[in-house]
Amino acid sequence: MAVVTSSKNGEAVLAATGILNLFDARVDGNVAAEKKLAGKPAPDTFEEAARMLGVPPERAVVVEDAISGVRAGRAGGFGLVVGVARGEDPEILRGSGADVVVCDLAEINLV
Repeated sequence: MAVVTSSKNGEAVLAATGILNLFDARVDGNVAAEKKLAGKPAPDTFEEAARMLGVPPERAVVVEDAISGVRAGRAGGFGLVVGVARGEDPEILRGSGADVVVCDLAEINLV
């Protein structure tokens, strides 16, 4: 599992919350700058995370709450793009390319 964020404080935030060890790969603002990756809605950061995991995009899932992130997942050819409509109209995320839209991550059933 990877985390993708444009924040240059991504590693520090994950460490401070005690969840850094939950991720096998991290593409944050520092990694994006170092590798000269375009930001969302370009799929570059998601594609880099998939590459780091050794997974082709079509076999990976993007979970995103921003329209630009949903568009990036769709543009990258990811196998499933989940939009999280936190207070937004779910149809906006669907129209931006989400395959599935939930209002809360608890709605995702992994079984």
